[in-house]
Amino acid sequence: MNKDKILQHQTEMNTIWHPKPGDNIFRPQRTRHFHLRRVLGVAAVFSAGYGNVGSSIYYALGIVALFALGATPIALGAAGVLFIFTALTYAEGTATLPEAGGSASFARHAFNDPAGFAAGWALMLSYIVTISISAFTIPPYLSYFWEPFKNSPIVSTVASMVIVGLLMLVNVIGVKETSFVNVGAAVLDIATQVSLIIIGFILIFDPPVLISRIFDNWPSTENLVLGIALASLAYTGVETVSQMSEETKQPEKKVPRALFMMIITVLVLFAGISLVSLSAMPPQELASEWSRDPVAGIAAHLPVESIRNLLEPMIAILAGTILLIATNAGLIGISRLAFSLGTYKLVPPAFSRVHPRFKTPHVAIILFSTIAIVLLIPGFFAPDVFKNMGALYTFGSLLSFMFAHASIIMLRIKKPDLPRPFKLKGNIKIRGRELPVTTIIGFVATAAIWTVILITQAYSRWVGLGWMVLGLAVYYLYQKHLRAESSRKGNVRLVNRRVRK
Repeated sequence: MNKDKILQHQTEMNTIWHPKPGDNIFRPQRTRHFHLRRVLGVAAVFSAGYGNVGSSIYYALGIVALFALGATPIALGAAGVLFIFTALTYAEGTATLPEAGGSASFARHAFNDPAGFAAGWALMLSYIVTISISAFTIPPYLSYFWEPFKNSPIVSTVASMVIVGLLMLVNVIGVKETSFVNVGAAVLDIATQVSLIIIGFILIFDPPVLISRIFDNWPSTENLVLGIALASLAYTGVETVSQMSEETKQPEKKVPRALFMMIITVLVLFAGISLVSLSAMPPQELASEWSRDPVAGIAAHLPVESIRNLLEPMIAILAGTILLIATNAGLIGISRLAFSLGTYKLVPPAFSRVHPRFKTPHVAIILFSTIAIVLLIPGFFAPDVFKNMGALYTFGSLLSFMFAHASIIMLRIKKPDLPRPFKLKGNIKIRGRELPVTTIIGFVATAAIWTVILITQAYSRWVGLGWMVLGLAVYYLYQKHLRAESSRKGNVRLVNRRVRK
């Protein structure tokens, strides 16, 4: 090679390229991962979960009675077994993957991003309906102080909408409930329900009457299955506990403990309340006059006037308070879930956009609160609105439970060596993999019950499937946009490399 050409080549290689005005420069940015502070203990996690589960008895009992009639305690008991299996699944999943997201996080790790999105979108539906149904149940309990809250569909529905609207503003501004409020409300609620059960067993519990009301009002097989399906509405706090794992100290230990505490507390209280309710009134009365405020109906049937006069206003205030906390918990849960899905680019960034002043995910809060208000509109004219909301919640929650069970099974298959601080017992070996029996049973039972809801409940079928189709369309379009954006940036990098050469 010519000596002059060699010197020229060396000069070009040693020359440092400097950008000129107008050149497009691509600078890769570091990905920032935000982590929630781990400050919560067992009591705080338990009370938050119980706030959702404990509140559900204030309306689930009436919804179940609409179908199960005399078999309402049996339906709640059967759903309670499923609740145990589901809680155990979440205990292993949350201890293994202690991050916000619940079943959406499990599915993303076990399967892929689309599965994680589908689980999260189904869970989002259950949160929205939790907001609607909890707010819809508050006015009937407060009717002790003003009867139109229960007797007038217009007054009751408008009051429910106002409650959701006010909580939307509160959450946008950023006024948060504290763990102290949750713990205090949980303790007071448990004490009141225990007192009501003890008083009920002393004053009105009559085994012959109870047995007669159960077997004389036994539902058809179809309605019994529907009753069991809707009874799963009574066990709604499992996802809440899992969502809070990223804020919990030592989540691998404390989250399973909180779940076990919740299992025992809820099963004992729900069994006692359901038995006392059928001792207090016939199932037809429970399913009609007292369907939206069944616990108030128990207090109203106590034979001792002095005790009745004490408990009726207490239950009205307590039920209104804990249902208000549950409504707010639904809004907070949606914001956590939106952040979790947004972190992994499963939803458009608008869902997790933060208000510049209040630092809250205002877009998600306003959007989903508005949808919750829209779901309340049939309350003005549709007599089945309460039952339909219960079935719609069951559609979303059972679908997310199915993803949770399937994810734990798949993680056992794909990642058998993944550290599991809490591992379910009672496993069977299939092709060298240990699969938990309770999770397998939980998946099969949950899928069967969800199928029953899908087939028999037209409202939840079309609204639920419509919601999932809408979500998948949003996911597809957003992922298409991300791919186009990635391709554009790739082209910019290629152009920049050519400019440098």
